[in-house]
This record gives sequence, structure tokens and C-alpha cells, in this order.
Amino acid sequence: MVMGRASRFILTTALLMTCGFVARADLPIDIHAQETSTVQAHPAFRSGVPDGTNSLYDGADTSMTNDVTLYLGVSPWQGGEIWYNPEVDQGFGLSDTLGIAGFPSGEAYKVGKKYPYFKSHRIFFRQMLNLGGATEQVVADANQHQQTRTADRLVITLGKFGVTDVFDTNQYAHDPRQDFMNWTIIDTGTFDYAANSWGYSVGGAVELYKGAWTLRAGLFALSNIPNGESLDLSFAQHQSVGEVERRFVLGGRAGAIRITAYDSYARLGLLTDALAHGAATGTVPDVSLVRQFAHRNGVSFNAELSLADDAGMFVRGGVASGDVEADEFTDVDRTVAAGLSLGGAHWHRAQDKMGVAVVLNDISATRARYLAAGGLGVLVGDGSLPRKGAEAIGEAYYSAALRSWAHLTGDIQIIGNPAYNATRGPVLVFGLRLHIAK
Repeated sequence: MVMGRASRFILTTALLMTCGFVARADLPIDIHAQETSTVQAHPAFRSGVPDGTNSLYDGADTSMTNDVTLYLGVSPWQGGEIWYNPEVDQGFGLSDTLGIAGFPSGEAYKVGKKYPYFKSHRIFFRQMLNLGGATEQVVADANQHQQTRTADRLVITLGKFGVTDVFDTNQYAHDPRQDFMNWTIIDTGTFDYAANSWGYSVGGAVELYKGAWTLRAGLFALSNIPNGESLDLSFAQHQSVGEVERRFVLGGRAGAIRITAYDSYARLGLLTDALAHGAATGTVPDVSLVRQFAHRNGVSFNAELSLADDAGMFVRGGVASGDVEADEFTDVDRTVAAGLSLGGAHWHRAQDKMGVAVVLNDISATRARYLAAGGLGVLVGDGSLPRKGAEAIGEAYYSAALRSWAHLTGDIQIIGNPAYNATRGPVLVFGLRLHIAK
């Protein structure tokens, strides 16, 4: 029975990958595919308190994930694109994707299943309007049609897609299938972006490129309940996002800095209300019992700088409301991250890549009191918090090209004070990732 399911998964992968190889370049249709498999494991680690509801299991543990994605695109007219991304997913993150705010696998969704299942993660329309300036050729890729565009342009995206497809992007740390894997390295930890449990939302975004500047704005649906599987398509619960990007040249090398701000309006619990309710009733504080319409907002920066033709650095940082429950992403109120990426041409392996990064995540004093009283967050909650400490995480990876279309990555992360609990850890997480794309 197990072999049968595995065979079906491999067959599905083979069929989808074949589609990518046979797509005809002379049609206004693009077909691409990818498959990513990951394995992560950690040995037993020091645990000063018993495992709680949202704790990382303190014994030795292993997890696996698999996903196969098809990228189907058509360009019905100049600058217009329609994309559909069906996907087959399977597997779990460590401890069911719980126990660390800076979770170590961006390939692990908050919803895990033992057997492969089907989801339509993206279906969206994009229209680009050229406004002038220098022209450049864009090659066909996943969710990108081959076309000519000008430096000045307007881009409109509508439908179901990831908020971070448009906002908080970074060429050195943003893709858990090809570079870093930690949630709070590939995205800014305080950016509590609108998403269902798989990381996708419904809405729209507008981008205006003008010279060295880009302005972005978007409106997206939030989940019906925080961290939920379904979205509030009435938009009664919604998120507004704005971003300013400034590109520059420093020492002859290209760079960019982005400032991103968001405001979520949804049924959210204030942590002080949950603490007061728990004290009054003699129970563990529970934000789900005190939810009402409230705002959670935050602001972050995200910078990148090329250091060589195949090397660069990045820095991220942000703050978010510390008295409101985290809605969609993870439990972080303050964060700063930095890292380096280096291409393999320096050691005669042009298609290889390696990177190293560190991130420090922290929470407000109010959120710490809530966790200490036994409250649960999106990903964290040991049932107590005897001694608080900021999560300090380091990650290093090496991606080796097996073929131009296949990469095998070794990844290691060290996580101090998981879930802000200084009596637990440090935790060593070892990972392997196989990524095939065409």
C-alpha cells in the first residue's frame, strides 16, 4: 500500500515534469513544473519544561515534505497573463509545524497530511502596461511569460496568489525551494501577511515602476479565523499593504531597499484582554474567547546589495503590534536578519550556490506574559515561560547542481531559545532538499 502511494506520487511528478520539457516556445502558452522534497531532523535537546501544546518535541524527530507544482500560463494579449498553479502536497513540518516562531522549513505548511492531496494555490491575472524608458527582455519562467517590458511600467495583479509574491521580495533570501529555508529569513518575521494556512490569499496589487522607484499597494482577504484554512471572501476581514522600493548603485554594484507597511483589520484578540479574562475566571488565557474587530499593523525594511556577479548580501528588520494576537504568519513582534549568498563560479561550480544568515526574533513584554500564563500563539506556546529569551537562529546551506534542472541542498540551522523559552534548546536542525524545476 505504501509503495503504491509512493509510485503514484513519483508518476505524478514525472508527468508534470514532462509537460515542462515539451512546452512549445512559439505558443502564447507557458507550461513549467517543479518538484521539491525535503527531510529535516533534530536530535534530542535540553528541555527545562515539559512539552506543551505548541512545543517542539524535545526528543529526536524527523519530518518530510513533498510538493509538485504545475505552472500553467497563457498570454491572451500584449502584457496580459493568466496563471494557474495546481499543486500536490504531502507531509508535515517538525512537530506539526509548531514550537519555533522562526520555523526552520518554508516548505512546511501549517496544514500537514500523511498522504498526497491536491490544492489550487494560485489562479490570477496580471496586466503590465509599458510607460516608457529603457526596454528589456523577460525570459519565460514559472508564473512569468516571455515578453519585452520598459523600465517605467504599471503592473496590476488580481486573483489568488501569495502576498509575498509581490511584497517583501529579495533575490538572496525569499525562496525556500532554492535558497534559505527558515521562515523568518525568507520573509520578514513581523510581516503578518494575509494568508490561509498554506500561505495564499485573494486580492489585488498594483505596482508603479518609475525610474529608480517602485510604489506598491495591495488589498487582501484575511482568514475567517486567525491562522485558518478558509478566507473571508466578503473582505470584512482584510489587510492593506503598501511598499516603497528604491533601487540604487553603490560602488558600482546594484542594490535596493524596500519599506513595507501593513494594517490588518479582523476579529483578533488583545493579549491584555485574554490575560484579564484568564485572571477573572481562574483559567489559562485564551485569545479566542476575547476576539473582536481590531487592527494589527507593522512596518519593516528589506535591503539587498550585489557584491559580485554571483554574490550578494541582504538585511531585514521589522516591528509589529505587540498586544494583538498574531493573525496569519508567526509570533514575532521584533526581528532583524542578515545574510550572504555566494555563487559557485568562485570554485568552478557555476550552478552551485551557498548562503549563510542569522536572525534574531523577539516578542513584546505583553506577549511574554501571555505565553508565561499558558497562552498559545500561532506557532508557539510551551504552557509556561520560566525564562524568556529572544530566538537566535543561524542557517547555512549549500545547493549543488546535479543537472541544470536539479539541485540537492544540504542545510543546517541552530536555534537558540525556541519559542522564546530560554530553558529549552539550543536545537540543531539538519536538512536535505531536492528541487527539480523546468
